[in-house]
Amino acid sequence: MDVKEIIQKIVEEKAEVGGIKQVYYIGCGGSFGAFYPAKVFMEKEAATIKVGLYTSNEFVHSLPNAFGKNTVVIVASHKGNTPETIKAAEIAKKSGVTVIGLTWITDSELVQYCDYVLTYTFGDNKDIGGEKTIIGLLTAVEIVNHMEGYQNYDKLMDGVYKIDLIVKNACKHVEKRALDFAQEYKNDKVIYTMASGAGWGAAYIESICIFLEMQWINSACIHTGEFFHGPFEITDKEIPFILQLSEGSTRALDERAVAFLNQYAKRVEILDAKELGLSTIDVTVVDYFNHSLFNNVYVIYNKALADVRQHPLTTRRYMWKVEY
Repeated sequence: MDVKEIIQKIVEEKAEVGGIKQVYYIGCGGSFGAFYPAKVFMEKEAATIKVGLYTSNEFVHSLPNAFGKNTVVIVASHKGNTPETIKAAEIAKKSGVTVIGLTWITDSELVQYCDYVLTYTFGDNKDIGGEKTIIGLLTAVEIVNHMEGYQNYDKLMDGVYKIDLIVKNACKHVEKRALDFAQEYKNDKVIYTMASGAGWGAAYIESICIFLEMQWINSACIHTGEFFHGPFEITDKEIPFILQLSEGSTRALDERAVAFLNQYAKRVEILDAKELGLSTIDVTVVDYFNHSLFNNVYVIYNKALADVRQHPLTTRRYMWKVEY
């Protein structure tokens, strides 16, 4: 079954108990970040449905009180073998809560605790409209549409149709810039990422999964709305930033940060969603596609940086090598 069919079935199953009232998205690392557009969509568009986004082990140790018969849990693990995520799914399943699993590997330990399993495209030639982030977003869209109705449904689905070409054109557009970035930033010991809105998850992934995990470069992800409430004090002409300039409702936050950095910083890499073509998606839904654009454009930058630094993205000191 596809996302729409699964959500329709769950809504029918829960009709007698009052439908879906809580949705909890659960994952670790990149999977946690990939759920950010779904979280933001439901927070903004749902009138009666509560949403939560949890890193898996926190969910395991701090279950929300609303967790129960009106709950849907949506977990993600790329290979279906993340222990904390498996435990979260197990707790939900044994509690009688409906569990949807997102995974690329469907023959895994995770799926035994899932009522429904969704897979997604992955790899160099993937269809962006079928990747994990979009599939996660569509679970939120279908839940809201089936429970309450969503007036911009057709516009959002048109965005899903368009996003693959937009992203692939954008990746070609930044190839030269990515090489220049790699040369400029190759010896830096710290790089900050900045973003807002539904695209914030992409900046979070870039910070923790790429700079910290895969390149061993100190990093933090700064929300542009929070920049002026502490973090901007570290700004000078030497500190490097990567800033996502989103399309949609939170662009003003990003533009304010850009204006400040243009005055007081020097080393700022700006990824502008408008320049990269995202504005061809309708303004009422464009917010929810920033993540997919930036997260995939980062791939071009990351490959260039890893090559120049001679530090492969597969290099690890601790992950999968020691007990933790």
